[in-house]
Amino acid sequence: MINLSTGAFFERATRQIGTLRERANRLQDQIGSGERLSRSSDDPVAAARLRTLARRERLAEVDQRNADRAMGDLQLTDKALESLAEITIRARELAMQAANETLGVEQRQMLRAEIDGLRESVLLVANSRNGAGQALFGGQAAGLAYEDTGAGITYVGTDTAESVGIGDGQSVTRSLTGPEVLTFDFEGTPTDVFAVLATLSAALQDPLADAASAGRLAMAQLDSGLDQVTTAQTIVGARMGWIEIIDERRLASGELVAEERSEIGGADLATTMTRLQEILTVLEASQASFVRLANLSLFNSLR
Repeated sequence: MINLSTGAFFERATRQIGTLRERANRLQDQIGSGERLSRSSDDPVAAARLRTLARRERLAEVDQRNADRAMGDLQLTDKALESLAEITIRARELAMQAANETLGVEQRQMLRAEIDGLRESVLLVANSRNGAGQALFGGQAAGLAYEDTGAGITYVGTDTAESVGIGDGQSVTRSLTGPEVLTFDFEGTPTDVFAVLATLSAALQDPLADAASAGRLAMAQLDSGLDQVTTAQTIVGARMGWIEIIDERRLASGELVAEERSEIGGADLATTMTRLQEILTVLEASQASFVRLANLSLFNSLR
């Protein structure tokens, strides 16, 4: 009977000290991690809500990556459109020179050479690629947007560009297709910058052709082509602005999620440290009491 009481005393004391140590360790972990819950059983309702918030954060990260990708592609597209606008303006200047009735043969050939160079520059820009190696103006095609077949430059991309989700149920198209930029209607007939420059070049090469009339026609066509590029720049700018708006919403939502997560699962450091100090004090007192009681003569005599 005496042995049973002594064993119960040691068992009870050991269990009490172990429980205090476990609580102290848990509080120390909370202080180190800043999190109040170390396991779902600590607060099942709060833990479930924290899991929901964590899923929202992961989805927001995916949306952010998509938005960053789309913004990067649109910024590259915007720079490409700026280059196309500059090329078109220069081509119009050359067309204006070609409209001069007094051009000599040598001048015509010089104009033709530069126009052919501009046509090649348009092709290079039209086949610009993004960071993933995909043609900016090729829609969803894996290869080039335009190919020079020898008989002319033709579009080989898809009819539509890729759209990506950027959050809040919204999506944005990451670029434009080549025809949306370089193809336009002139007096009811569809044409593109490549054809305009090719026609002007051919007129300058042929001594019997009316280069002046070809130059005036090219000027009017390139005005329409420049309007098309300007419209494309407006569209791209609007898409970039939309991404920025969604990014701001996502940032605000993320701050609210972080605040809620902190309120639900975050440890109040001041309170937690106070509780830890209290438990450490009780633990120290319990250990000291156990040692004193274990060394009483009564216990010694009962061993």
